[in-house]
Amino acid sequence: MPAPVPAPSAGRPSALLPGATHRTVGVPGGRIHCVEQGEGPLVLLVHGFPESWYSWRHQLPALAAAGHRAVAIDVRGYGRSSAPAATDAYRMLAHVADNTAVVHALGEETATVVGHDWGSPIAANSALLRPDVFTAVGLLSVPYAPRGGPRPTDGFAAVGGDEEFYVSYFQTPGRAEAEIEPDVRGWLAGFYAGLSGDAPVPDGHPGLFFVPPGARMADRFPAGELPDWLDERDLDVYAEEFERTGLTGALNRYRNVDRDWEDLAAWDGAPVTQPSIFIGGSRDASTTWMSDAVEAYPKTLPGLTAAHVLDGCGHWIQQERPAEVNRLLTDWLRGLRG
Repeated sequence: MPAPVPAPSAGRPSALLPGATHRTVGVPGGRIHCVEQGEGPLVLLVHGFPESWYSWRHQLPALAAAGHRAVAIDVRGYGRSSAPAATDAYRMLAHVADNTAVVHALGEETATVVGHDWGSPIAANSALLRPDVFTAVGLLSVPYAPRGGPRPTDGFAAVGGDEEFYVSYFQTPGRAEAEIEPDVRGWLAGFYAGLSGDAPVPDGHPGLFFVPPGARMADRFPAGELPDWLDERDLDVYAEEFERTGLTGALNRYRNVDRDWEDLAAWDGAPVTQPSIFIGGSRDASTTWMSDAVEAYPKTLPGLTAAHVLDGCGHWIQQERPAEVNRLLTDWLRGLRG
């Protein structure tokens, strides 16, 4: 018999975001921490690596002001959500189940789901697998690419020549943790800065995505100050959570790419047909490397309303350009409501 799902906790005001409320809700895999603001149709916000609900701090009040019930979650393995010990507990099917359970635990039947970075494929697959629950989908930074091609780790192993692609670098349990966890705050600062739109990356520089033999990912982080969109307090919020939880739960998402490929075999090449929007950055490798996925949108996202690429913007799009992202999202959501 499955374990009983805990009832939602009572909401408590947020010290980090005035007007927002924190609560945890039960899901089949444990609990998910939610931060909620506003009333109206539900918009579920799903963050990526290595972030938390806090990456949506600019969107929660904007969506609430536009007449929505905005809820940002800590994805399993992050923050105040459950962090199962088993690596395979972080497969895509588990994240889809979490999102579905959160919607129902909040007393809703349907939601729009919006994701950034890893949250983007989690959002897309939530819409793909549960179209009865997720009636529209927003994708930030990482384009939708249906399941297909060779086994992912085989493909990643072939990328980069003598250097190791970062997803391959993340595969071995404990390896990336040994680099990151002795100085979580410093590592996060370098990673955030290195993927920011204002990162000083010269032409021909390989960026952060390839690790030379015997080196660390951090060896290619830029030196200098934090990017303009991230202040010391913001960095503290992220660092304090990861110093408490460690990075294993977050990294385990990468360690399930082959399981996802196997689990989603029945959806090979499947389109997401619900109304959708894509927002990327012109200086974000996640967008530019996957330009073929964007070009395939007429087939893979037939319900696409609009695709936007923000000039000069990097990977952390909703934090780097909050006003633009808020306008694009609220205009799109207004159109869905008619």
